Amino acid sequence: MGYDLHITRKTNWFDASPAIDLHEWLEYVASDPDLQHDGFAETPVAKGDVLRIESQGICIWKGYSGEANPEAMVWLSWNAGNIVAKNPDEDVRQKMWHIAQSLGAKVQGDEGEHYGQDGGMIETTTNGPSSPVNAGASVSKRSWWKFW
Repeated sequence: MGYDLHITRKTNWFDASPAIDLHEWLEYVASDPDLQHDGFAETPVAKGDVLRIESQGICIWKGYSGEANPEAMVWLSWNAGNIVAKNPDEDVRQKMWHIAQSLGAKVQGDEGEHYGQDGGMIETTTNGPSSPVNAGASVSKRSWWKFW
């Protein structure tokens, strides 16, 4: 589980459309030198085992600084017409905002909140986004594979 952040064109990330096409996502990845299309994500877990997830739309952000952990990895995955990251920190939210701008999309969290250029949460009103608020309050700092 964990907390997901979505790059989406949909009113709500869970709606059916308008979707970001997988081919469109992979074209964007090919144009961004900081992203690499691997088609899988893996990480070591207990007892020397490796957790591996395979999907056509999984890409790694090679330019991630990994604030507290220099070995940290960030995977962005295409799923159901959205681009998704697990438990993103501020740097990841900023990168996702830049990707969203290129794709004509927005960055939306699991609970429907939106994020801006600085990675901060944007308060929404009935007329649309208004002012930034503290994004760290609702975003988990855990790695994507730590869901317990």
